Amino acid sequence: MPTWPDLPLEEWRDTRDTLHLWTQVVGKVRLALTPLVNHWWNVPLYVSARGLTTSLMSYGEGGLELEFDFREHCLRACLDDGRERRVELAPRSVADFYRETMSVLAELGVRPKIWSMPVELPHPIAFEKDETHAAYDRDCVERFARILRLTDAVFTQFRAQFIGKCSPVHFFWGSFDLAVTRFSGRPAPVKPEADPITREAYSHEVSSVGWWPGDERLEQASFYSYAAPEPAGFRAARVRPAAAYFHETLGGFYLPYDAVRTAENPERMLLDFCQDTYAAAAELGAWDRAALERTAT
Repeated sequence: MPTWPDLPLEEWRDTRDTLHLWTQVVGKVRLALTPLVNHWWNVPLYVSARGLTTSLMSYGEGGLELEFDFREHCLRACLDDGRERRVELAPRSVADFYRETMSVLAELGVRPKIWSMPVELPHPIAFEKDETHAAYDRDCVERFARILRLTDAVFTQFRAQFIGKCSPVHFFWGSFDLAVTRFSGRPAPVKPEADPITREAYSHEVSSVGWWPGDERLEQASFYSYAAPEPAGFRAARVRPAAAYFHETLGGFYLPYDAVRTAENPERMLLDFCQDTYAAAAELGAWDRAALERTAT
């Protein structure tokens, strides 16, 4: 059985903050080069054998892929004609990483126009001006990548049990989390006060699960699950495992990552959490489960 590594937030907080911003640089390139897909599915990154990738993006008459290689610790910029450039991942500022990444893309003939201001952060600094965030701990990043690979495998297994509309397992660089989302098939009530991004993301009823390294709101890595819109009684639902709880402020069920990694069978525990929180959302939300779920064979 694979080992799920320890990754306490206090051990890699500065590295996490820097890496988060680097992924935003790459994510914004992906956003600039791809057409809008429902619920912003053109935006995320994907877990790869070596780290995180944009997957292939069209540019001009060719294609470009950007991949964070957390084994050799570089950002690979690869064109479909065989040309490749690398940007080193090491202790360096966001501004330095941003300048070199844009320079490398220009060398390859790729000149995306992006908004250089980070998103979903409390005190954003434009990429080209950010000399504050400059930490990079290789060991912590390698453990982070392993958590993503292990989680991706479990989420993919969970996803396979659903035949309704479902997202890919993907990494959102805005919120810095890995998630997979199931849909009831029904439109969600429109929230007039929501911004256009939120309205697009939650235009339909969803049940979503994910993994998140934590931040100042919750100082521990956790798995989470929420329903949007949240059906009556959801917060009081009983879900496995015993370590799971409903976080009133964050608005979802949370399961500490450490509870999973130290369990006798981490994969089984995580699947139980995924299934029970989904079942609570689907039952209380009156989803047509018979039509949406794969019958066991």
